This record gives sequence, C-alpha cells and structure tokens, in this order.
Amino acid sequence: MGQQKSIPRKDVDFDVAQNIIVTTANSHRMDWMLDAVWMDSELMPPKNDWDVAWANYIDPATRTSTITFIKNEKRVAFEKPLRKFVKNLQGNTHVTDDDLRSMGIVVPTSARRPAPVAVTYPDYDINSGTIRRLILNFYDQGHKRSKAKPAGQHGVEIRWVMRDTPPSSLKDLTESTFNTRSPLTLDFDESDRGKTVYFCLCWENTRGEKGPRSEITGAIIP
Repeated sequence: MGQQKSIPRKDVDFDVAQNIIVTTANSHRMDWMLDAVWMDSELMPPKNDWDVAWANYIDPATRTSTITFIKNEKRVAFEKPLRKFVKNLQGNTHVTDDDLRSMGIVVPTSARRPAPVAVTYPDYDINSGTIRRLILNFYDQGHKRSKAKPAGQHGVEIRWVMRDTPPSSLKDLTESTFNTRSPLTLDFDESDRGKTVYFCLCWENTRGEKGPRSEITGAIIP
C-alpha cells in the first residue's frame, strides 16, 4: 500500500519522515483545511513523546535497555495516528500530488478523488479604512459569513489593475495574484491615493482549473 511505503521501517528514517510530514502539515493547516482539533489532541502528543524518547535513545549517555524499550513503545503509539494522518492527506483534495511528494508521501496509484471545477465565483468586499491600503475579503458566492472555500478549491486567483477608466475586458486586468485564504492586502504609494483599482476573482482547484469569474468592480485607494 502507498501509505505503508510513506512510513519508513528504520527508526532513523522514520524520525526524519515524521518531522517533514508534521512540520509541513502544520504550516498548511488552513490551506489544506485540516482538522486542527484532532491534530492537537491525537497526533501531536504522541509525536512529542516520540521526540523525547528518540532524543534519549540516540544519546549514548542516556541509552539503556529501558530507554530502548520506551523508544519502541512510543513509536508504536505514534505510528498509528501518523498512518491515519498520512492516509487522510492522501485523500485530501486540497493536498496536491506535488504536496504529497514534497513530504515523502507516496501518491496513491489508484485514482484520487478528482477536484471539481468550481461552479460559483468568489464574492468579496473591500476594506478601505487605512490610507494607501485596500484589504480584499473574499468568500464563496452567497456565503459571506463563512471563510470556507468550495470543495476541492486550492484558492482564489485575483486579477486586478489600477487605471483611470473601467476595464472593457478581462485582458485589461494586467496584474494577477493567488491567495489560498482571505484576505488579500494591497499597499500603494502616496501618489496613488484617489486612483481606482479594479478587481475580478475566480476559484482555482488543486489541479489549476478555474471556475467562473466574478464581475469586475472597482475601489478607490484611500
């Protein structure tokens, strides 16, 4: 099984692998919409126990038969939730194949659940309460109170441009950025105050496929 190959047999390789997996996943909790409560209560405590046991084991000054026994017990206790976590990552549509490979996790040979192309577009509002700054808060169409992205969507592509007249087509929006979570903050020069920035947004799934685009609207730089 792919999951089993993702967990090395040798302790020294296991330690390297688990650190890469957990550290990377922790840095992408929001992007990948991971269950933070489960991670903190079920994954991190046995990981921390393993880290201590492994540090004691690899130090010749503290290594004894008892320390070796504890190390083995802590690995067993940690490996079970770690395998479950790896399996969940393999089936998570927010986690790309490249993400899995970067963590040393084998990409399943069976077809993964395809990430759907969005059928809605991102709605947004713009906060202009700070001079020389526009803050773009985006959310799924019709779901202003939720920051959740539609299923399978990696983030939002934001096309924008600063100009004197409204754009006549999407091609006029010459600037582009990609955000995995709201908000997007844009800072401008003092000389830009009073000018208008025009925006258009769309969801992009984990395979880079884009959904429908929002209307083009503008905001004045305060």
